[in-house]
Amino acid sequence: MKGQLSHELEVNVPAGQAWELYGTIKLVKLVEKEYDTVEEIEVVEGDGGVGTILHIKFKPGTPGFAGYKEKFIEIDNEKRVRVTDVVEGGYLDVGFTLFRVIFEIIEKGSDSCIIKSTIEYELREEAAANASFVSIDTVAKIAEISKNYLLNNRD
Repeated sequence: MKGQLSHELEVNVPAGQAWELYGTIKLVKLVEKEYDTVEEIEVVEGDGGVGTILHIKFKPGTPGFAGYKEKFIEIDNEKRVRVTDVVEGGYLDVGFTLFRVIFEIIEKGSDSCIIKSTIEYELREEAAANASFVSIDTVAKIAEISKNYLLNNRD
């Protein structure tokens, strides 16, 4: 079983400025600081480039998973796209064979862009009921946190 969910949020900052956040480890630090259910995001390997592995740990009592590891598998500075796959724990423990998040910064004008967040997933047929674990809410909240940060820290 395969699925996909997307979310878009317009931000009144240049695409290049948004990409400076999304294309680097800065986004990880911002999410760790501002996302209320995240306990810690540990950089297990790498420096924010392709191959970087993060261990995301959630606060006790948070519904869902205690944590999981994800890996940056693509960072395209020209297209402004970052692709991250869960590589250990979390979704993979409940029947998912793929859980991927794609962040894309789309230029809309000289002072405007769209943060597009897409979740792609695949899961074994016997685990199809677990598709309900997938929610666009997390990436939508990350986009909102990012928007507030970008608007408050314009170039």
